[in-house]
Formats: sequence, structure tokens, C-alpha cells
Amino acid sequence: MADTSLTPAPANRLASLDAYRGFVMFLMAAELLEVPQVAASFPDSGFWQFLKHHTTHVTWTGCSLHDLIQPCFSFMVGAALPFSMASRLAKGQSKPQLFLHALWRSLVLILLGVFLRSIDDPITNWTFEDTLSQIGLGYPFLFLLGLASTRLRWVSLAVILAGYWLAFACFRIPPADFNDSLANIPKNWSHHFEGFAAHWNINRNAAWAFDTWFTNLFPRQKPFLGNSGGYSTLSFIPTLGTMLLGLIAGAWLKEAASSQSGDVNTDSKAKESVTTKLIITGLACLALGWLLHFTGVCPIVKKIWTPAWTLLSGGWCCFLMVGFFYVMDVIGWKRWAFPLTVIGMNSIAMYVMVHTIAEFVGVALRTHLGDGLFLVLGKTYAPMLHGAAVLLILWLILLWMHRRKLYLRI
Repeated sequence: MADTSLTPAPANRLASLDAYRGFVMFLMAAELLEVPQVAASFPDSGFWQFLKHHTTHVTWTGCSLHDLIQPCFSFMVGAALPFSMASRLAKGQSKPQLFLHALWRSLVLILLGVFLRSIDDPITNWTFEDTLSQIGLGYPFLFLLGLASTRLRWVSLAVILAGYWLAFACFRIPPADFNDSLANIPKNWSHHFEGFAAHWNINRNAAWAFDTWFTNLFPRQKPFLGNSGGYSTLSFIPTLGTMLLGLIAGAWLKEAASSQSGDVNTDSKAKESVTTKLIITGLACLALGWLLHFTGVCPIVKKIWTPAWTLLSGGWCCFLMVGFFYVMDVIGWKRWAFPLTVIGMNSIAMYVMVHTIAEFVGVALRTHLGDGLFLVLGKTYAPMLHGAAVLLILWLILLWMHRRKLYLRI
């Protein structure tokens, strides 16, 4: 049965989508607050160590709030697609035109990611693990699945996860005496899995083997041996799975947004239906992700985006989505989210500013204001206050753009 979520009718914009996206970008920009540095001064404080854990990436296996930034952003790309496609179709654009735009968007995202990874490098750093590059690599496939039925989307998700798992499971593991330095594995790495799970060890897996071939096809200062964090190009495949979950959720949300009939009971039932679907999907994904991990079938590792991670993070993405949707679009509490909406409607601009001008702004603040202002609470909290000032300036730039309806879109 064909999916009716993409009928060419204007889509009502959901406030929760922009706020959710803004929340994710705020978490990303909150790295500027240097919470781990402040937490180092309070090693015995459960509160500060909790904040430290959730403002940094886990070393290899597991999950923190910080680890959910990339999957949530990817999830939102999928969730926004039904609204974007319906809007463009309503303006008279054909599906071939939309696909050409999807290809253009894909190329720009890939190259923008490469550009951001090349800052301060003497030559272009041709790696494709940046969030934008990962989204760009999977975006054309996401678009095509945006034209497919819901059933085909679920089947595609299952094929993607099963196929990616099989590629790792069938990869020949390097011998026990493998020289870690030949794969750029950090010294004294203590997070290697044993047994079957060893197929998902850092820079000893199928995705790493692919990158040692693929990335060395590009001009480099020296041969690529492996990413020190374990990130890889092929992670775009399971990332596409995350975007697919977002696409499925976005179709449900668009259906609810398009059902504004004026009848309170009908509208309420439509929103309750979406809420229920998101909760059930979130619970199922979390349960499957943990099941794969604890049974030893597939570990939860964000840095190589294992199928178990795709499911676990996808579950949390659904829960965050339903939280924003229920509070803002069901209950109607929206004003509180304005600061997040400003970020969410210009998420690409925030992403680029954090990776380009944030450091310049920080230096300028110290040059013209000195350190005294940031020492008002003592040296311990100075990095956080300085980061908060930088973050505020970036937000004010976005506010200025928002008021003038200037949005960086690709």
C-alpha cells in the first residue's frame, strides 16, 4: 500500500520539531561550557561526575547524553523529510526535481563535513566521519525511501541493520599479536572485546579495513592507518537506519499535523495515536538494542555505529521526540522553547559557527574584556563562564538571523 504521508498538500509546521532540533544543537554547542574541566575540580562530587559523564563521549561501549547528539540530529533529518517533501510538492515541484535537489544537498553536506574536518590542516583532509558527511552519504537513499511505503521502510531498516551486522561478523579478525600502532589504536587501549564481540573492536573491523583502502585513494600527507577514535566512513549505512527511524516517525507526525479538522476529539485522537506509536517504537528499540548487547550478538558502540547502537539510540530519539511533541503540540506549552527554536531553525548555522568562529569569539572576549569578568566565581568556574559567554554570542547571532528570517538551508 502506498504511503499517503507525502500527498502534495502544505504541511503544518510542528513547533516540537524545531525545538527538538534546537535542543540537540544546544547539547552540541554546550561543549563550549567545558563541564569536564570544571568537574575535574570535584572528583568526589556525584553531581559533577554525573554532568561530566553526560557531557563527554563514552570511551567505547555504552551511552551518555552527549553520545545521543549525532543520532538525534540524524533522526531529525529523517523526521523533517516528509514535511519538506510535501511542501515542495505543494509548490509544484516534480519528484525528479526533488531527487536532484536531494543529490545536491547530499554533495554539499559531504563537502561541508570534509571542509570542517580540514580546518588547520595543510591540505584537504579527505575523511567522511563528520556528522554532516555521514548524513550526506545516506541522504539520497533516505529520499528514495521517503517515496516508499511504510512497510518498505521497516523492511529496509531491518536489511540495513542485518547486513551491516553480517559484514562485521564475517570479517576476519586480525591475529592476537596484531600491532596496534599499525592501525592507529591508542596506546594502552583496554577496551578490546573478547570472543565473538571482537569483530567490533576499534580499528580491527570491517569498516576500518574499508577505510584503509578507500581514504588512501585521496591525496594525503601520510597513509591513513585508522581513525584514533574508531570512527569510519561506512558508519553512514547504520546512520541511514537512524534517519529511517526518523522518517517513519516524521510520517506519523505529519499525518497528525495534517489532520487538524477543527474537531477537538478527532485532533486529540490523532495526536494520542502518534504519541503511542512513538512510545512503543522507543521501547521496542531500547529492548532490542540491550538484548543484542547483553546476549553478545552485537555490542553497543556509538563510534562505529553498531546495529545495537542504532536501535538503542533510536529508542532514545523516539522518547525525546515524543516528549517535545507531547509538551508543545499536544498540551500546547510552546513559549518556553523559544531559545531552542531559534537554534533549531538555523541548526546548520549553529553547527558551522561552533566549528569555525567559536574559538575566535572566545579569544576576542579575553582580548577585549580580560579574564577578570570570568573569574567572578573563582578560577574553578572560569572556563564555564567563558564558554557561556561565547555560547550566548552565538545564540544572539542566530536570534538576529531569526528576526530577519535569514536561515542557512541546503
